[in-house]
Amino acid sequence: MAHEREIKEEQVFLDLALTALDHMRDEARSLRDSAAVANMRGAGDLVERDVVMGTALHRLDQLAIGDQPLFFGRIDYAPDEWGRIDEYHVGRLAVSDEELNPLVIDWRAPVAEAFYRATGVEPLGLARRRHVAIHGHDVTGVEDEYFADANGELALPEDDVRAATEEGLVDGGLALGGPGALLAALGRARTGRMGDIVATIQGEQDRIIRNPLAGVLLVQGGPGTGKTAVALHRAAYLLFTHRATLERQGVLVVGPNPLFLNYIENVLPSLGESGVTLSTISGLVTNVEIRGRDAEPVDELKGDLRMARLLARALRTRQRPLKDDIEIPIGRAIVVLKARYTQETVDRARRRPGNHNQRRSAVGRELANRLANEYYERFVREGVDEVNAVGELADLIRVTAQFKWALERIWPRLSGQELLHDLFGAPALLRAAGQGFVSDEELTLLYRARSATIDEVKWTKADAALIDEARVLLGPLRRPRPVVKPGDNGILDGIDLDAYAGDVRAAALREAQRNAPVLSNELDEAEFVTYGHIVIDEAQDLSPMELRVLKRRDLTDSMTIVGDMGQATTASSSASWNAVLEVLEPRRAPTRVDLTVSYRTPEEVLDFAAPTLRAAAPDLTPPRPVRRAGHSPSVHHVSREEFVVTLADVTRREVDAVAPGRIAVIVSGERVEEIVSILRSKGLDAIDPRDPESKGLGADLIVLSAEGANGLEFDGVVVVEPVQIASRGARGMTSSTARGLRTLYVAMTRPTRRLAIVAVEPLPETLR
Repeated sequence: MAHEREIKEEQVFLDLALTALDHMRDEARSLRDSAAVANMRGAGDLVERDVVMGTALHRLDQLAIGDQPLFFGRIDYAPDEWGRIDEYHVGRLAVSDEELNPLVIDWRAPVAEAFYRATGVEPLGLARRRHVAIHGHDVTGVEDEYFADANGELALPEDDVRAATEEGLVDGGLALGGPGALLAALGRARTGRMGDIVATIQGEQDRIIRNPLAGVLLVQGGPGTGKTAVALHRAAYLLFTHRATLERQGVLVVGPNPLFLNYIENVLPSLGESGVTLSTISGLVTNVEIRGRDAEPVDELKGDLRMARLLARALRTRQRPLKDDIEIPIGRAIVVLKARYTQETVDRARRRPGNHNQRRSAVGRELANRLANEYYERFVREGVDEVNAVGELADLIRVTAQFKWALERIWPRLSGQELLHDLFGAPALLRAAGQGFVSDEELTLLYRARSATIDEVKWTKADAALIDEARVLLGPLRRPRPVVKPGDNGILDGIDLDAYAGDVRAAALREAQRNAPVLSNELDEAEFVTYGHIVIDEAQDLSPMELRVLKRRDLTDSMTIVGDMGQATTASSSASWNAVLEVLEPRRAPTRVDLTVSYRTPEEVLDFAAPTLRAAAPDLTPPRPVRRAGHSPSVHHVSREEFVVTLADVTRREVDAVAPGRIAVIVSGERVEEIVSILRSKGLDAIDPRDPESKGLGADLIVLSAEGANGLEFDGVVVVEPVQIASRGARGMTSSTARGLRTLYVAMTRPTRRLAIVAVEPLPETLR
């Protein structure tokens, strides 16, 4: 056990650092309060106040660490030639005393790298690495690791008693930083929310976190390797290192579903970063409410890259000349819009650059001007009509009901939803768009009966990516035009905003809007926000069309892509990492890194699940575990009559075994409600975490679909009817598929401690 002397030593330092933190908060509050009462005499003062206020509030956000430990480690370098020893405490943010002497260094600072990367083979100049356990404002434990010097000697104190850290570790010589602290962190009960791993980042993880910003970083990692945590800590590190750039350009983190985003939403704020956007793919596509669900063959087809070509062809069929001439009354006469005029105009418009809606104006102008010239030659020159300008005539023509009808037929103004709704609701349009590269059977899958209005359509997750694609082809319906309200006092008159940096300019505009309100439309739904860095989690489950959604939002060719092809579970998921990169088309050569060590998933679970992975993805190697749980997975194969009682008994035993931890019962998607009902009937408080009225993932017992389990972790898991999960996408209910086996592999590798199987039907071959 750690010496009481060392605990007291760290307690004294913690008290000093907490006092300094309080002083830093007081300074930030003072800055905020002085800005709030400052006298404003002009635009320059308004800009300055907004910037100062924003800086103070952001600083207070960073310093608000809640009940998280202020620091968690210390590194002592070997003595230099004069006998001096440099030592640094490593924490979640930098802390200095009143004289600005550094007390705690930020975990992202370059000097902190040694805390995460030092090993016995490469000590990186360290003599000692200390892990400090803190609860509230009290130091509760210390774990020291000593490193040999150039002569191979350890600088151990004479009365040092090394803490035992091997309990629960798998033999094999893995170089772990702070094994005792790591095991303690992994052994804690799950809370239903992912926590940061800033105190226990391991060497291979740290190298990924600190990888350069530019380019695409691809991280392949099996269950328990911490790939999600690494991706989030990388986002925090990049914001710390490139703050000036990324706070302006933005950082986006994309997850597979809202439940997953709820699970990870606290990680970045706990690291002092609150300005990151978290979203699903569907969430990036504005004004589209996902209320429907596609059958798996339809979902797979809609995610196919051919859909981009189908939509482009579908739009071309909406750019069509008139079949017959139409008469348009204007002035004292009638002009005729001839079908051949519209054919010539459409042919020219198709060759013009720009998107569909943008070119509509050119089509209307060309046709109206042609008719106006004809009218002018026939009537104005002969003095029959008093109108004497072709432009005026064209304007008169364009406002007639007949011309508006004709233009809408020739070149309609469309939204992405309208294009998709019309296309999927008309077999003739589908055939015209897909002829030659989409089969008749596939086109039949895409058809769905038209709804009375757009608002009634039950859009699906796959539809969202298609709508986004369509919006790029169509362009904005209209450009926002700011309209100044009467009484504008010209607060920014005479101010050259372009002379200010981006954040100051934005602050000035916000302040001016508060003082002189301006009516302005929001961004058109076809105009989307781009980001300086994008983190894509569970990327193996994204379809090619969904990847195109992200590619459009990539501002600087900077992405972190994490996932595991062994856990690809969606019908439309990409076949390989090479296929993912082909869609994203990075401008620089991508960097690939593999996480090879599983910290969360115990050896017993990984060994049990290994045959399923081999059957589903023979080219992938499961990660190496670092710990044992001391409990082998249990299999309960029972009769149909015994199922309900056995499921309740097994679940109750698992709940009791991991208390106060959390249990997930994982089933095929269509059985979630049934299993919740069964467990409740037996007195167990089971919930569906998707229910907005429930505790979500924070509940002690949840029932979860196997398809929605990616990225989540629980203390214990009960998998129900694995053969039903393994047969996803199969025609025969007992026939396993590669995708079904990958889904089963995901389900079985969610626990950190215990796994149980309950089944009536025969088990998949990989579990027999």
